Amino acid sequence: MRGGAAGAAIDVFAIRIAAAGFAYVAQVLMARLMGGTEYGIFAAIWVWIAILGHSATLGLSQGACRFLPADQARGDLASVRAYLVGGLAVTLACAVAVAAGGLALVWVEGSLLAGPYAAPLLVAALVLPLFALQDYCEGIARSQNWAVLAIAPPYLLRQGLIMAAMLLAVGLGAPAEARIAVLCTLVATGIAVGVQVGSLMLRLRRSLPAGPRRYAWRRWFRACLPIAAGDLASAGFNVVDVVVLSLLAPPATVGLYFAATRIQQFVVFVHFAATAATAQRFTAAHAAGDRAGLATLVRMQARLALAATILVGAAVLAAAPLLLGLFGPEFRASLPILAVLVAGSVAAGLFGPGEDLLNMLGGERLAALVTVGMLALAGGLCLVLVPILGVSGAALAMALATTLRAGAMALAARAVHGLSTPVWPDLSGRSAR
Repeated sequence: MRGGAAGAAIDVFAIRIAAAGFAYVAQVLMARLMGGTEYGIFAAIWVWIAILGHSATLGLSQGACRFLPADQARGDLASVRAYLVGGLAVTLACAVAVAAGGLALVWVEGSLLAGPYAAPLLVAALVLPLFALQDYCEGIARSQNWAVLAIAPPYLLRQGLIMAAMLLAVGLGAPAEARIAVLCTLVATGIAVGVQVGSLMLRLRRSLPAGPRRYAWRRWFRACLPIAAGDLASAGFNVVDVVVLSLLAPPATVGLYFAATRIQQFVVFVHFAATAATAQRFTAAHAAGDRAGLATLVRMQARLALAATILVGAAVLAAAPLLLGLFGPEFRASLPILAVLVAGSVAAGLFGPGEDLLNMLGGERLAALVTVGMLALAGGLCLVLVPILGVSGAALAMALATTLRAGAMALAARAVHGLSTPVWPDLSGRSAR
């Protein structure tokens, strides 16, 4: 289990770093082509696609990592088949409903359709169902420990295709505007989803024989809906700073801050890789009654994730003047913002995988409540600090809220499961119970 988790984490991290490289080049390209205002519009649109797309799965994407490994360990393949088919249908239906409802709200509000956000919003409504489908497929692949299939299509292939499509569109004479960038995102997401769905179906057919299905909607949604609420709050938590800035600052300022967050993603990917590699293994160990193996895996994840976060954070800050300067000379002013965000990620890494344990082993409602509370705290801090400190206030608010959220998750995981997730018990010679 130790070797498998570590190997999967390395695979996921390598792919996400490569994807971050593609994403970084794509963001630099778009910022250079579109200018600050159009780039800020695109950034705001992409944030809303991510928030609504992740939440449209109703938690079934994350729930796959909780239910499928446990059902497979018990030999309950009828439930596995039902989850795969039912989750797909619910995800698509919900995503289409969210996109339609969003367009209706925009139409009722009126002013957005009369401004520069009009065309990008209309195209974004088409991107949303594809984004949600890919998010669901990622969860299914992760539940089977197919790390490369889970991560490569959305984070490597899609990013590369966005960049290629934008270059091609501008080369053919299209204006370098936000609506064209969102249209390129639509094309890239459609191709990436097609590749991922096709590959996933082939693998599932080889590993899962045909047979009856047994749906357990009540059991699934009892866990998945709180996870969905937590995911929605988590997605909001990850972008609340950008949202508040978009309300209080001009698009050019939003673009300045957004560039720093894109580079900071290199650091965040460490936690993502660790979660993708170990969350489903937490479930499998728990289902098998392997308490000692579970505690060992928790300690390993916490130590390695923190060490990698520190190393990657230091490397990012060392390269930051160059990376930010490629966006444009004015973007070098984002270096203090980036430093504060990286410090927040490192501080959060001290507390280990508390949230993963709550979502995978039971305690998802508590995890959702913690995330909602921290989202409110982050939003409130942004509203207070941004008028005082400007964009640096948003970064400071997020660093504080991120650290407090990780600490609260660690306390909750110990209270519910008796597992100590912070790194310092290991450093002092104590172990998780």
